[in-house]
Amino acid sequence: MSDLLKKIDARTKLAGTNKLEILLFTLGVDQRTGRRENFGINVFKVREVMRTPEITQAPEMPEAVKGMVSLRGNLIPVIDLATYVGVQTDSKPEIMIVSEYNGHTQGFLVEAVDTILRLDWSQMRVPPEMLVNNLRGLVTAVTELENGKLVMMLDVEKVLAETNDIDDSADFKAIQPASDLIGKTVFYADDSAVARRQIQRTLEALELNYIEAINGMRAWTELQRIAAQAEVVGKPVREFVHMILTDVEMPEMDGYMLTKSIKSDPRFTGIPILMHSSLSGMSNQRLGQSVGVDAYVAKFEPHKLTEAVTTMLRNATK
Repeated sequence: MSDLLKKIDARTKLAGTNKLEILLFTLGVDQRTGRRENFGINVFKVREVMRTPEITQAPEMPEAVKGMVSLRGNLIPVIDLATYVGVQTDSKPEIMIVSEYNGHTQGFLVEAVDTILRLDWSQMRVPPEMLVNNLRGLVTAVTELENGKLVMMLDVEKVLAETNDIDDSADFKAIQPASDLIGKTVFYADDSAVARRQIQRTLEALELNYIEAINGMRAWTELQRIAAQAEVVGKPVREFVHMILTDVEMPEMDGYMLTKSIKSDPRFTGIPILMHSSLSGMSNQRLGQSVGVDAYVAKFEPHKLTEAVTTMLRNATK
């Protein structure tokens, strides 16, 4: 298993090419359907894969959180993904995927890991509404492989938000309206419904206007529409959109490609881009800068996003 992941650190070079690599895994045969579904997680979020260690149960945790394990001296929560997804299986999860995300480490229990696939983000599609509803919004993207196998990408943000049970309402209440920025519009793109809601709450607390898109391709299409309208009335796009906030990982077009497209189009001159991502390592920040990102903020701390957004908007209007 170490061989499977030993080159993950080198894979950051894929960013900016609209490509990704995903670790495939299964949760067992669902007794309700008789099928073994295939799921994926971006290898950027995977720290290691290991046999499930001894788990210490803890009281008053959500059903899917099986307890804690000690990993190199640190206690991390362990989430049984089959329980969380609602897959009824007799399989015992023998493998734990250790995921590092937003500065937090957690273990995901799975039946087995398969392989690592290199794909183009254009191959990842927005999941159909029926699938989203059946899996409680857990899947952010789907793709069909050459062998007909369907792979579903996990919304890690949603899993963690619902299993950590963190009350962050005080963080948003502490945000003061930006009275000097009234009338400014932020355009943001993110494939996670949880992340979009967090961004929306931040912008509403600041009393800013906003436009949202569920992935990079939808964002690019909408931005071109806005640019066409601006051209009709003879005004620059920067009078309608004052900054752009983008995630990195998104189906159809990722945040790096979206940024490259915007920065190479003179119609969007003067509109700063803030990259907002769980891929917060220095290598990812440098890659963002290489495609033209003006600033980078890690997910998700409302006060840091507030500071980044207000600073960028104020600098853009100087």
